[in-house]
Amino acid sequence: MKNALIASLVWAAAVAALSAAPLTPEQTLDRRSIGDLEFSPDGSRLVFTVTDPPKASSRARALWLLDVASGRLRQLTFSGKSDSSPRWSPDGTSIAFTSDRDGAPQLYRLSLRGGEAEKLTDRKDAVGAFRWSPDGRRIALLMTEPKADAQQKREKDKDDSRVVDKDDRRARVWILDVETKALKQLTSGRWQIRQIEWLPGAAAPNGPRDVWNDRLVAIATSRPEIDQWTDHLYTINLDNVARGDFNEIAAPRGPLGGLAVSPDGKTLAYVGARVDGPEVHDLYLQPVAGGSPQNVTAATIDRPVAQPRWVDNQSLAANVAHGFKSAITLIGRDGKTTTLGGIDVNPSAFARAPSGTFAFAGETATRAPELWVKAPNAPARAVTTFNEKWASIPLVAPELIKYKSTDGVEIEAALLVPTDVARQKLPCVVLVHGGPTGRWSDAFEAWGQLLVSRGYAVLYPNVRGSTGYGQQFVESNRADWGGGDFKDVMAGVDAMIARGIADPGRLGIGGWSYGGYMAAWAVTQTTRFKAAVSGAPVIDMASEFGTENGSAYDEWFYGTPYEKLDGFIKSSPMTYVKHVRTPTLLLQGEDDTTDPIGQSQQFYRGLKRYHVESDLVLYPREGHGLREEKHLVDRLTRIVAWYDTYLKPSQPATAQR
Repeated sequence: MKNALIASLVWAAAVAALSAAPLTPEQTLDRRSIGDLEFSPDGSRLVFTVTDPPKASSRARALWLLDVASGRLRQLTFSGKSDSSPRWSPDGTSIAFTSDRDGAPQLYRLSLRGGEAEKLTDRKDAVGAFRWSPDGRRIALLMTEPKADAQQKREKDKDDSRVVDKDDRRARVWILDVETKALKQLTSGRWQIRQIEWLPGAAAPNGPRDVWNDRLVAIATSRPEIDQWTDHLYTINLDNVARGDFNEIAAPRGPLGGLAVSPDGKTLAYVGARVDGPEVHDLYLQPVAGGSPQNVTAATIDRPVAQPRWVDNQSLAANVAHGFKSAITLIGRDGKTTTLGGIDVNPSAFARAPSGTFAFAGETATRAPELWVKAPNAPARAVTTFNEKWASIPLVAPELIKYKSTDGVEIEAALLVPTDVARQKLPCVVLVHGGPTGRWSDAFEAWGQLLVSRGYAVLYPNVRGSTGYGQQFVESNRADWGGGDFKDVMAGVDAMIARGIADPGRLGIGGWSYGGYMAAWAVTQTTRFKAAVSGAPVIDMASEFGTENGSAYDEWFYGTPYEKLDGFIKSSPMTYVKHVRTPTLLLQGEDDTTDPIGQSQQFYRGLKRYHVESDLVLYPREGHGLREEKHLVDRLTRIVAWYDTYLKPSQPATAQR
């Protein structure tokens, strides 16, 4: 009995110690994500993907199936690779999907009657987006042309020079006959096609019912080499496509996406820019026959709309961002809206069955992603437990606050404060999101949860320029990066000090992409921050304009450096690097083409010149967002260590790697 009691006490102490231990970088990666939701044509089943935590340099993704009535779940694929983009055949008997199990992603078909997945394409080039034809006999897909034998030989001999733009291999439309697996290329030339959808067929005049006048609708451009937004809406007549028969429907200004065809095939829905940029924001309806588009949501919602899905010919469902929250919203052709109630998490990917039942992936900052189902007139319920271990991991729920910036603009922010410390002035880190047309939302964020578990206060301000607050708020930092948005950051810091939360002598700042820009900008403008972490930042706006993989976004904000160089210079951290005194950690993917490596290199060289404590950490093979497991752990470990070193000097810092 005595030994049992001792063992019990030791176990209890171990459990208590474990629960009190701070969150670790490795733990933050151990989460599964849910996406690619699609109901079967009759709405009885739902296929979706579950993506495992990163392992080495990849993440396994599998197809899962939910029987809606019984709630029964089963895993459909077990390749250990990335099986994605499942799409039901029109008769509901099979699912097509892409998988990289044998190399470049190819198209497969899985029969729901049983058996192994059947490989439909076998090419060296990756299959991109694809869509079933309405009759289920064909699949339209996007894929590049095969390399010519001569080109392959040149590359093998390392005689592989390439003319930019002219030698770029672009996605073409191909048509696959599902039964014979015959694959036919249908488009060529300079076209860049970003999205395709089938238009419902109509019987050819005076022809038999099995003769169809086939058309696709596409978002495409005939001028992909131009570094501006040139995507338009087209129909592609499959009978005449060999002659380059792209028929323009409309030429929206600015970016567009999320193309969806109404059930009767007469109307296209898409999300586009309010004016000419900088980001998609409103829902538009465009007659396929041509004419002017209708902006459905500008006057009634004025919030970012995503994933439009037709409910019937008169209404759609979409995901709408409202500040830190998201909501599935029904939108009529007249712009009138109804928010789907009975949901207490934030939905991301969603699907709707013909019965009116919705399925969605949902989460909050403290509730890990799961699959949820909401039947009509019933509250939403979670139907999976893929991340059940997170129910026992203590996370801090954000407090949503509002404060006034220096010019009176109201800013919404989320605040994390440790729950297990006496109220005292804490080291405080401000984290800025990417974009600037991005936002912080009520979702798990690793940097902040790692810091708050170690005794930091963390502030997430949605500064001007953020999405979720209306088009005017989005446009409010045009040609003013480092102006009003920086004032919003500093006003948030002052608000935390005034509330007695932040220690004014232990302030930090950090972020990635535009957040990395703001961290770098802040340390050139003030010495109040004692530590900064800048990930994948913009440092020299003019040089970035000339080296990034797409400059239309930056052009919307500043024009071009060839004509308006002063604005680029004024808003670049590089211009003021000599003023920096704050220890700064720079983190950068070596293969980043969004904010190329030269940006971090320039700033690091300047920091060294002026003897600022700084490190530049490069991650090989990584682009703008890190993907490899070891790199993700390394980044988070370094971030915590950097803040510990400079904001908690009285205690040993976390070991740096």
